[in-house]
Amino acid sequence: MDDKLSIRVNVADRYYPLKVSRDEEEGIRKAARMINEKVLQYKQKYVDKDIQDFLAMAALQYVIQLIDLDGKVEEKDVSQSIRQISEKIDAVLETEE
Repeated sequence: MDDKLSIRVNVADRYYPLKVSRDEEEGIRKAARMINEKVLQYKQKYVDKDIQDFLAMAALQYVIQLIDLDGKVEEKDVSQSIRQISEKIDAVLETEE
């Protein structure tokens, strides 16, 4: 059985047909909703711009947030790795005593 759905997603007043898995559908619709909300915020704030400008600003804002989150995840991974190495060193030192 093909687990793909055909959906239409509205982004900035344009509809895009997509084939997605059932697991992805909710996330894709949520992403489109978030983009549309951000575009609307920019429309209300900057009346002299066009939709392309709003989409670009929304994309830039979301990618900046993604980069920030990615950096935090990497810092957490490094911290966790250091803690694990430290625990291994402590265990080795304890067995030698």
